Amino acid sequence: MPTPITAAVVREKFGAFAIDQLELTDPRPDEVLVRIVASGMCQTDLHGRDGYYNTPYPAVYGHEGAGIVQAVGKAVTKFSAGDHVVISFPWCGDCPNCRRDLPSHCMRGFDLKMRGTRADGSTLMRKDGAPVYSAFFQQSSFATHAIANERFIVKVRKDAPLELLGLFACSGQTGAGAVLNTMRPQPGDSFAVFGVGAVGLSGLMAAKIAGCDPIIAVDLHDDRLALARTLGATHVNVSALGNSVAQAQARAYQAVDRIKWVDGFCRRDIGFRAVEREKAS
Repeated sequence: MPTPITAAVVREKFGAFAIDQLELTDPRPDEVLVRIVASGMCQTDLHGRDGYYNTPYPAVYGHEGAGIVQAVGKAVTKFSAGDHVVISFPWCGDCPNCRRDLPSHCMRGFDLKMRGTRADGSTLMRKDGAPVYSAFFQQSSFATHAIANERFIVKVRKDAPLELLGLFACSGQTGAGAVLNTMRPQPGDSFAVFGVGAVGLSGLMAAKIAGCDPIIAVDLHDDRLALARTLGATHVNVSALGNSVAQAQARAYQAVDRIKWVDGFCRRDIGFRAVEREKAS
């Protein structure tokens, strides 16, 4: 029997998030019904709203959901009602990259994230019998409840604050994963990150865990740099954009020159690769 839910629905390109009452289908045998406690808001959600990914409308976005399992399909073995979980990104499990244990490079990942349906084209939400395209990142967490395949869900400790954990589904694993899994810095390596929003700060904290020193944060905003200091940055630098492309390029070169002087030019190469790796992620 469908579950009545409340969700933030976008009905047209660039449209407002409108709170509405919908119906959410029952979980399939390999799916889990999660009551969403909190969800992050990412730029990707706003890009979806604005039509960047050609997700059909009306649509429900959200891909940083954290919550409590309400029900599980009969084939689910890893979760049970009451478990605290974070819903992560989807992958097909069958393409060459997935078979190589590279799910973040799933060759069908874009469709699974952006099409607004399950892999088989079925929809999860309805309004007065008409489909509402959800399954954004196979979750659509801008709702009171979401359905996701058990493969895309991660169980967390019940004493962990769910209202803070949704970010691990996107910016946390993007920034930290780029550093710990791809860069793999060694203790004492230098590290520089350009832009300390959610992804940049996650990479910065991972660099701190890895023992990097110095850790250099570059950003346009003093408040972000102040936060970066508290999270492990040993040096910070403001790089104002200026009023033209030429000025912006000049300011960027100035920031790079300052980084080169930190720690007497030592190990600057790692810092520059940090920028490239984070950008690629």
